[in-house]
Amino acid sequence: MAYLTTTASGQPVLVLKEGTTRSRGKEAQRNNIMAARVIGEVLKTTLGPRGMDKMLIDSLGDITITNDGAAILGEMDVEHPAGKMMVEIAKTQDDMVGDGTTTAVVLAGELLKKAEALLEQNIHPTVIVSGYRKAVQKAVGTINNISVPVNIEDRETLRKVAITSMSSKAVGPAKEHFAEIAINAVRQIVEQRGERKVADIDNIQIIKKEGKSLFESQLIKGLIIDKEAVHSGMPKKLVNAKIVLLDCPLEIEKTEISAEIRIRDPTQMKAFLDQETRMLKEMVGKIKATGASVLFCQKGLDDMVQHLLAKEGILAARRVKQSDMEKLARATGGRMVTDLADLRLEDLGKAGIVEERKIGEDKMIFVEKCEDPRSVAILIRAGLERMVDEAERAMNDALSVVSDVIETNKVVTGGGAVEVEVAKELRNYSTKIGGREQLAIEAFADAVEVIPKTLAENAGLESIDIIVELKAAHEKTDGKDMGINVFTGKVENMRENGVIEPLVVKEQAMKSAAESASMILRIDDVIASTRPKEPAGPPGGPGSEEY
Repeated sequence: MAYLTTTASGQPVLVLKEGTTRSRGKEAQRNNIMAARVIGEVLKTTLGPRGMDKMLIDSLGDITITNDGAAILGEMDVEHPAGKMMVEIAKTQDDMVGDGTTTAVVLAGELLKKAEALLEQNIHPTVIVSGYRKAVQKAVGTINNISVPVNIEDRETLRKVAITSMSSKAVGPAKEHFAEIAINAVRQIVEQRGERKVADIDNIQIIKKEGKSLFESQLIKGLIIDKEAVHSGMPKKLVNAKIVLLDCPLEIEKTEISAEIRIRDPTQMKAFLDQETRMLKEMVGKIKATGASVLFCQKGLDDMVQHLLAKEGILAARRVKQSDMEKLARATGGRMVTDLADLRLEDLGKAGIVEERKIGEDKMIFVEKCEDPRSVAILIRAGLERMVDEAERAMNDALSVVSDVIETNKVVTGGGAVEVEVAKELRNYSTKIGGREQLAIEAFADAVEVIPKTLAENAGLESIDIIVELKAAHEKTDGKDMGINVFTGKVENMRENGVIEPLVVKEQAMKSAAESASMILRIDDVIASTRPKEPAGPPGGPGSEEY
C-alpha cells in the first residue's frame, strides 16, 4: 500500500512508493522491543555454568552446537532490524573484549522489557533514555570502585579468570589444561608499548584438528604451517634450523609483452634452456650460501627450484598465507625478504626444530622451540568435530579474558555479585535524581538483577529467594563480593570461590546493552521499502513449455 497524504484542497499526494509499509508510535516501539526481547530470551538459557547449549542448523544442513552468545547470534539468520541490532551488540562485545556477549544481550533485552512498562505509564522515551544514560555512568563508576587491581605476574589470578570464562563451555575437566595454555600463550606475546602493556591475541594462531582428546591440546612455542614440503626428497626434520621468509616467486617470470625467439640451431635451444636452469641454480645457490635450511615462500616455486632445494637438503613450503608469514617473522625473529638479491644473513629466522608431521589426514610443518617467540600457536584436539569447534570458542574466550586482565589490570567478582552491588548503588542514586528519570534509573537497577536471577533459574533454583538473600548479603559492609554458587545453590563469597572476571568485560556489557536499548527506544517510526521483485526465469525455464 502506498503512503498517501492530501493537500488542503483534498488532492491526494503519493509520498512513499507503492508497497512501502509503515508503523508508527506505540506500535513501532512495541514491535521493536518485542523483536529485541525475543533475541534476549533465546540466549537467556545459555547463561552461566548451568546454562544449556543450542543446536543451530544452517540452510546447507551444517550443525553448530554451542552456548557462546556471539556464535549463536552469528549463526542465526535474524530478519527483524531491531533483532539485528542485538546481533551487533554481541559482535561488538566479542570484538572489544572477547567475552560477556550473552550478558550484554540478555541485559539489553531486560532493559527494553522494563522500558516497555514505563512507556505504558506514558513516560516519554527520551526521559527513559536520559535516565538510562545516567544509570550506566553510575553503574560503570560503581564497577570501577569495587574492582581490585591484580599483579599480572600472579598466575593464580589469571588462571581463575580463564577458568571462569570457560565455566559455561562444554570443555569440562579440560578447563585447567586450557587455562594453563591460554596464560602461557598470552604472556609470551605481550608487548610493552610506552607505559602500557599490549597483548594482541591475533598473534596467537589456533589450529584445530579432530582426533585424540582435549587433554592433548598443546601450546607450540612457534608456529604450525598448514602446508607440506613441496618435494618428497626434502628432509622431514631439521634441528637448529635457519629459516628464510620469502615474499617473491622463485621462478623465471614470463615477459608481459608477446615475444618471438627464432632458433635455427639445436645448440641454441640447449643454450636457451641451460640459461634458464643457470638462473634458477643461482637463486638456490644464494639461499644455500646464507646457511639456510628451511624456506617459506609466500609465492610460487618452480619445479626445477623444488628439485634443486631438495638436492641441497633444504625443506621448503610454498604459497604460505601472508598472515602466517607475518607470524613466522615474529616467532623466529626473521625478516620477510621481497627480493632475493637483498637476502642477508641477519634476515634469517631461527627455530630449534622444523618438522613435517602428519596430523589426522593432513601433513603440516611445525616450527617449534623458537627462542622467545612473539607469536605462538595452539593446537586444539578433540574426538568430535563439534567438540573441536566448541573447544576453539572456549580457548578464544580464555585468551581474550587473560589479555584483558594483562592490559587493564583490574578484576571484579562474578556469580551476580557485581550486578547486585550495582543495583543497590543505583537505587540509592535514583533518589538523588528524582522526577521521572528516577523511575528509569530504578528500572535500570531492576534490569541489571536479571543476571543473578537467570543464573539461579538456569541452575534450577528459586530465583526470588536467591535475589532476596543476595540483597540482604550486599547490605552488609563486607558483602560486595557475595554471589550465587550455582552448584551448591547458596550465596557465597565469589572471590574466595575463585569466580573472577575482567573489569572491562562487565563495563563493556553495561555500555553496549544501555546504548542499544536507548537506540531502539528512540525509534517511533518504521518505514520499510518493498523488496525488489525476483527476476523472471530465462526463456525455456520451468513453466514456459510450448505446446
